[in-house]
Formats: sequence, structure tokens, C-alpha cells
Amino acid sequence: MKNINIFFEKKPLKMICLGFSSGLPILLVFSTLSVWLVKAGISRSTVTLFSWAGFAYAFKYLWSPLVDNYKLPIFKKFGHRRSWLLFSQFLIITALILTAFTDPKESLFFTALFITILAFFSATQDILIDAFRIESAPQSLQGPLSSMYIAGYRIAMLVAGAGSLWLASFFGTEIYDQNVWKKVYLIMSLFMFVGVFATFISDEPKLKRNLNSDNHVKFLITIFIAVIGFIYLYSVIDSPFEKKDVLINFLFSLSRLIICFVFSYLIISLLILIQFAPKNKISKSYMGPILNFIKRYGKFAFLILILISLYRIADIVMGVMANIFYLEKGYKISDIATYSKFFGVFATIFGGFVGGYCSYKFGTMKCLFFGALIAALSNLLFAWLAVSPISINFLIAVITADNISSGFAGAAFVIYLSGLTSIKFTATQYALFSSIMLFLPKLIAGYAGSWVDIMGYPYFFSLTALLGLPVLILIIWISKVAPVKN
Repeated sequence: MKNINIFFEKKPLKMICLGFSSGLPILLVFSTLSVWLVKAGISRSTVTLFSWAGFAYAFKYLWSPLVDNYKLPIFKKFGHRRSWLLFSQFLIITALILTAFTDPKESLFFTALFITILAFFSATQDILIDAFRIESAPQSLQGPLSSMYIAGYRIAMLVAGAGSLWLASFFGTEIYDQNVWKKVYLIMSLFMFVGVFATFISDEPKLKRNLNSDNHVKFLITIFIAVIGFIYLYSVIDSPFEKKDVLINFLFSLSRLIICFVFSYLIISLLILIQFAPKNKISKSYMGPILNFIKRYGKFAFLILILISLYRIADIVMGVMANIFYLEKGYKISDIATYSKFFGVFATIFGGFVGGYCSYKFGTMKCLFFGALIAALSNLLFAWLAVSPISINFLIAVITADNISSGFAGAAFVIYLSGLTSIKFTATQYALFSSIMLFLPKLIAGYAGSWVDIMGYPYFFSLTALLGLPVLILIIWISKVAPVKN
């Protein structure tokens, strides 16, 4: 009972509010926005272009050194982390309000502009909340904090997803009305004050940092130009191969990303060469966290990075096809919404709590292994569902098991990444780890539909389960040779 009570202490309860603040914007950038755009009569190809705003989440590592190392003049009395956090939260609110007053039917450019700003500062907020969580408590307490963060995050996704669509239905009809969506996004902006309140009442982490107060405008401009260059080049390079050539297209996509990274590196190098970009600042900001990680884990650092890149692969690759599978299997949209979007959220929260508690009670590596195991096994349940007759009870059982395992594995993994992160480079290193975590799974998941076309759902789900086997081997190996060093 004593161990359970730790979840109800001040820090975990504040963290659920910060998790809520972190989870709220993401669906307003993606799925909820997509419904708004479709209702406005925007073409499917144009709607999908808005997914490029997601680059902000995938490459937040690029500007994480800025928030990790530099003082912010605004809100400075609140301390380093809280000042940046308040700054990003207020800009998220501002972006939501500005987005609310746009009409994509009349001014799609401004909708895209404000959504991009929203995504950028939402990703920035994620950097800061992760750093704040890690610096606020020792590794032994990261379990409760991570569990509450995940709970808040999932509740926010329920509010921003199902909640916003319910509001749209309440305020309007099936006929497009911009005022309906204005009300929805304005109401969502008010929910962001949950995070603002939590930031105000929280204490600044008591951690001494060597912060740079120098002018960093050129540093920011350099990174901005490099990011824009990456996005532009990625958008203009198209695959010359047939879509059915899955393996070839995967290799092409991987090559395209590598080319874009090299291009961004060349941009930064050129700006350094013409003495615009601050060479020392860039080198220290980006190489410092990497060298620190290598110094602490030596020859096993690369092995750990492989584990990070593979841990969620089974879950993510399968997950991208879940809703499509439900529909093609013959389940009603209402059933999917009820059991997947609503009931599934609470199953994930429960799994997150159990994962956090078990990590606190039994250790991170044991729970990391168990989380990877049940996440892979839950994919086999989808293979079973694919060959079973349509049954709501079967659907509930599979969704429940999948979301509990996902919540458990997610909590254990967040705790593990927190332990890997050095307090010298908290925001930068964690942002790097989270980017690595998503890179390969998201890349492979993009071809999940083609895999299903080739082999069918039962074999596809079985294959995704097998993807989890190397992860189990890596965890056993790493737990022996490279334990977490705080």
C-alpha cells in the first residue's frame, strides 16, 4: 500500500497535468485537423501534405540544444525549465487561437502556417516536459512519474480526439461551418491552461546548470535553414519505382532520408564556412551530448541505440494497420470508436500504471523485457482475430490486451530512456533517444499496407510479432553488459 501511495504525491499528480498538456496538441495537428479539412472540401492529397508538420516531432533533437543550454529572458523568474515551458505553452495557446480564426476553405496558407507553428512549439513543450520529469526526481521515482505522464497524455488524446469531434457534432451539422471548428479549437486552447497551471505550481528542478546567456539568434537561424532544407529536399525527391516493389521502395526511402540529412549537414557546414553559424556552439550543442553518452557506455553505446530503435517496432508497425483492419474485417465505425478510441485509452492508462509500479517495485530491465514480450504476443491476438468470425467480445478482448501491453511497455521504456539520459544534457539526449525510437519503426510502418497486400493480415500480424524477438535478446544482453548509469 505504501508503494501505491507514491502515485498520489504532489510530483506525480502535477505530472499528470503536464502529460495532459503534452498530449492535447498532437491530435489537433493530425487526425482532428484532417476531419476539419475534409469537411472544408480540401482534397485528400492536400490534407496529407499537412502531415509534414509532424517533422517537428521527429526532428525536435535539432533545436533541443537551444532549450537545454540557453537562458530565456521571458519568465526568467520561474527558472530555466519552467520559463521555457511557460513560453512554449503560451505560444501553443496562441497558435490554437490563430488556427481557430482561419478558414481553410478561404485561406489554406494561414491554416497551414499556424498548424506548423503549433506543431513546432508542441514538440518544444515535449522536450521540456521530458527534461523537467527527469530532473525533478531520481531514477527510482521515474516509474510513478512516467505512469502519471502517460495517463495524462492519453486522457488529453481522448479529449482532443473523440472530445473535439463530439463538440463539432454538438455545435454543427454535417454541412461545413467554419464557426463550428472555431469554437472547437478555442475550447481546446482553454484546456491547455491545465498544463500552464501545473507549471506555475511546480518547483524548478534543483539542478545546477552552466547556461549560456550569449546571443543565439545566428544559432537558431542556422538550425532553421537546415530544417527547411531537409523538408524541401525530402518533398521533391520522388520514388521512380512501382509501389508494389516494397523492399526497393523501403531502401529508396531510407536512402532519401540519408541524403536529406547529408544535405542539412552541408548547409550547416557552409554557414560555418562563411562565418555566419557559430561553429563552437554548434559543435558543443550537438557533439557534447553524443560524446557524453559514448563516454558513459563505451563500446556498448551503439548496442543500446539499436535497442532504442527496435523496442517499439512491433507495436508501431502493427498499430498503423489496426483501424484499417477493423474496417476491412467488417466492424462498424461506432464499435471502433467506442472500444478502440475510448475504452482503449483507459486500458492504456491502466497498463501504464502497472508498468510504472512494476518498474518501481521490480526494476526497469525486468519490466522492459516483460513489456516487449507482451507487446509482441498481443500482435498474435490480432492474427487470431483476423481468422476468427466477427465478434464484439473478441474485439474487446484483443483491444484490451493490446492497449494494456502497449501502456505497460511504453511506461517501462520511458523509464529506461530517462535512466540513460545524463542530467548534463537532459533535454538534448532524451530528444535524441525519442527521435531514434521513432525513426526506423515509422519508416517501416509506411509500407505496412503493401505487406498486407502481399501476405494478408494473419501473416502480417504474425510477422510483426516476430519483429519483437530480437528486442528480447538485446534486453537480456544489455542488462548484463551495460546497465543504466545515472
